[in-house]
Parts: sequence; C-alpha cells; structure tokens
Amino acid sequence: MPPLSLYIHFPWCIQKCPYCDFNSHAVKTGIPEMQYVDALLADLQADLALLTVPRSIGSIFMGGGTPSLFSAAALQCLLDGIKQQVNLQSDCEITLEANPGTFESAKFQAFRELGINRLSIGIQSFNDRHLKKLGRVHNASEAIKAVNIATQAGFTNVNLDLMFGLPAQTLNEALLDVNTALSLQPTHVSFYQLTLEPNTYFYKFPPKLPEDDAIYALQKASQQLLDEHGYQQYEISAYAKPGFQCRHNRNYWEFGDYLGIGAGAHGKISRILPDDIIRTAKPKSPEQYLKNYTAIVSEPISQAQLPLEFVMNHLRLKTGFSLNDYQNMTGLEPSSLEPALSQCIDASLLINDGQRFFCSEQGWDFLDEILEKFMP
Repeated sequence: MPPLSLYIHFPWCIQKCPYCDFNSHAVKTGIPEMQYVDALLADLQADLALLTVPRSIGSIFMGGGTPSLFSAAALQCLLDGIKQQVNLQSDCEITLEANPGTFESAKFQAFRELGINRLSIGIQSFNDRHLKKLGRVHNASEAIKAVNIATQAGFTNVNLDLMFGLPAQTLNEALLDVNTALSLQPTHVSFYQLTLEPNTYFYKFPPKLPEDDAIYALQKASQQLLDEHGYQQYEISAYAKPGFQCRHNRNYWEFGDYLGIGAGAHGKISRILPDDIIRTAKPKSPEQYLKNYTAIVSEPISQAQLPLEFVMNHLRLKTGFSLNDYQNMTGLEPSSLEPALSQCIDASLLINDGQRFFCSEQGWDFLDEILEKFMP
C-alpha cells in the first residue's frame, strides 16, 4: 500500500480574503469547537472503515481556513481521539496552518506541547500596502512578531507562505519580501503566484496585476535569491532547507494515499491496485457537515485516468518519477504511459536520465502541454 496521510480541514477564518478560493467562511457568531471535533473524529472512524487493511499515519496536516483559531484544548481532544483510532508513526509530521493575528505566546507554546511539530504561517507579504490590498487582517510587523513567537514556542520547523505577482508589485518589493522572510530563518518557504480564481472577489473585480514578463522576471530573481540562501526548490512552489521538505505535501505529489476529514475535505484511498482506488469528498458547508459528515464516495479512479493522475502530481516535483514508482503506486504496467512519454521526450519536454523522468527547463514552463498528452 502507498504511504497514508491525514488531512483535517478547518473551515473558519476571521474574514474571507478576496483571492481565496478555498472552503473558508468568516466567523460570525463563534466557532462550535467541540461539536466540530466530535464530527471530525466520527468522520475519521468512517474513513478508516474504507481501508482494506490497517495502516499507520505518516503525516497530519491541519489546514483551512485558520486552524489556529481553535483552542489548544480543542486540538488536544482532537489529537487524542485520532491516536485512539489509528496508529501514528513515531516520526509523524504534524503541521498546523496559522495566520498572523491569531498568535499568542501561551497558545502556541501549548500547541507545541501537544506534539504539533511544524507550523505553516500565511504571511503572503511583508508590505503593508500589499497586505491591505490582499485583505489580510495583519500588518508586516505582526507577521514578523508571529514568526518570532513560533520560534520562542519551540517550533524548529516553520514554513512561510509568500505570494508574488501582486497588484502593482515591483521587482524590488518582491525581493524585499523574500529577503525579510530569509532574515527570519524559516526551514521552508512556499512561494507562489497570485492567481485570479473563479468564485472569488478578485475574479469578479480583478485588480490590475503586473505584466507577464515582469512577473516572470521577479519570479526568477526571487528563486535565485532563495537558492543562494540554501533553499532548494523541490516542487513548483516549494523551497526547503536540506531535510525540511514537507512530507505531507510530498505524499500528495508522489500519489500517496490520504484521508480527508472536515468540511469540504477530499481524500484518496487505494484499496486494490489498480482496480479500486477511490476518492472521497465531504459536505462543504460547515453547517451541513455538522449535520451529516458522511463521506461522499466518488466513483473509483478508472485505469484510463491513472496515467494522467500519476504524472500530474509527480511532475510537480523536480525529481519526477521512475517507472518503478509508477508501477508500485498505480498497479499498471509502464507501457500504459506510452505513447505520451516518448512524445514528451522527443519534444524535449521531459528528460530521462536512465532512472527517472522529470521536466526539462522548457517542460517546467509548459507543464499543461505535457499533461494534455496523458489525457485519456
């Protein structure tokens, strides 16, 4: 069986950001913490029943929304309940997403004492003008203070989220954001471009973004700066110090399995390869989820879809994949990747070094074109 992770979705935020297309909802009358924890634990029990054999969890990711709005007491009940139902590996990576503005020293000290060993902090920018335009509830000084609180609380594995291509953003402003992040010495940086996603305020009322050439230039300059400071790019938008790549996200990209609990959460479970790989989805509305958390189990992923599903994830990684990876994760023969694989190599979009297949520099910029060739 592939490695197994657990994703837990927390759907509440202080307010909804205009660029956000995640399943998040502004807090209006308080959060029903313990009711939600009870639903999560019942949801997990139902998902575990879908497994064909008992399996241990290698990583947990608490995302949102803003999970750090929950109290340490509620998260302790949640983690204790999880441990009663499923075995956690001794080195299990447990990540909590947090936003500046929800940081209190005592609270984050308590989070660390619960066994949460990785924080992912949604900074986005250290520029107050850009933060205001993005609808963030914090300013630059609060962002810096949040990272310092995390360090003082004992977190030694911290990711900072940064955006580029912001409205009216200049090259110098982007580089200043990266330099400020580097000065705080995180172990991991998620550096991704602002995109205007459907069903967001920005999509309906689009801000004026920099020209494509300007965005590309500031992206390349920022990537060079990250590289010079020892942050290795291992995925399209992920940069890490050696030994600090995100295990949870790597499991997604390596086509591993994951249980998804919480409002709007999705999961992927391999039961029998290649005939029985299923995806699960939960009700998106927090109110509906609390009334009925029952999983909506989709149709199994068809064998015709598996080649695309596999390469779509693996080619996000700089290391790509081996044919052994493909066979082990899908149960299919390597020949099922043809003729698309050979076509991509002939077009210099993919490179085969004798062991692994990965994107060329050209292929990295034209990933959609590669994926089209693997469509069933």
